[in-house]
Amino acid sequence: MEQLNKVILLAGPTASGKSKLGIKLAKYFNGEIINADSMQVYNEISILTSKPSSADRKIVKHHLYGFCSVKEKFSTGQWLKLAIGKIKEQWSKKKTPIVVGGTGLYFKALIDGLVKIPDIPSNLRIKTRKLHKKVGQEKFYNQLIKLDHIAENFVLPSDAQRSMRAYEVKQFTKKSLFELMKDTQPNFNKSVFKKIFINMPKNLLQKRIESRIEKMFKDGAIEEVKLFFKMGVYRDLSSNKIIGIQEIKNYLNKKMSLVEAKELIAQKTRQYVKRQLTWARGHMSSWETIDSSNINDLFKKTINKIS
Repeated sequence: MEQLNKVILLAGPTASGKSKLGIKLAKYFNGEIINADSMQVYNEISILTSKPSSADRKIVKHHLYGFCSVKEKFSTGQWLKLAIGKIKEQWSKKKTPIVVGGTGLYFKALIDGLVKIPDIPSNLRIKTRKLHKKVGQEKFYNQLIKLDHIAENFVLPSDAQRSMRAYEVKQFTKKSLFELMKDTQPNFNKSVFKKIFINMPKNLLQKRIESRIEKMFKDGAIEEVKLFFKMGVYRDLSSNKIIGIQEIKNYLNKKMSLVEAKELIAQKTRQYVKRQLTWARGHMSSWETIDSSNINDLFKKTINKIS
């Protein structure tokens, strides 16, 4: 079945089943998959980022996975430019682009366009994060609202990342992030997007996270981290934020046991899922939400929403 000049967006928290559902949708809609996960762009880290397997890639063509070195900077703007190119390329081949991932900012940039903001100096970014760590989110949020009253209408009190972003932009540009957003132009007519967000019960998601972590270690996560540190990656690069890298490093340096490393990876993954869901509540209210733990049921529900 073909669905031309449409883009299916498939988002959801880590371990919710996005990748498997994406493959089923690609087969049904004569589509190809475009990555929207900021950590799956890296070439050298496949296990800890749960990139699609080589077997999955043989079933359906996948784009923008593992093409960037962990030693390079990679921005949302770079991803957006590549993703737009892939979407247009697939349309030209009468394919349906299916954008799959858990990075909310990528989806927002694709739908709304990317806000043109000058690069924030690293010293201001560090200062902002130190202030946030010192006073905590509640007090930091109150300081943000005093600095930029417009932010109160756009930033949830619990959204730490967005609070810090709005704060540093206002400090540096003297303009509200949300004033700058008004001048942003979308890249496509918004009617082309079919937006699906996968949700599932918290207890089931936690079980999936634990199973995924066990599989990572069986598949060679420790060796992957050893190779990562042999590469001499600069500490300020985003690839260092991949969950599992620092925890396994601490295990290798005998600072914690293997059990403790696994528990900490699970804890950080749960925290990341919480941030993903917070983003979704704040930025994805217009998306169709589907709930199920069964892949076939997810598929049927998604088809009903899209068709």
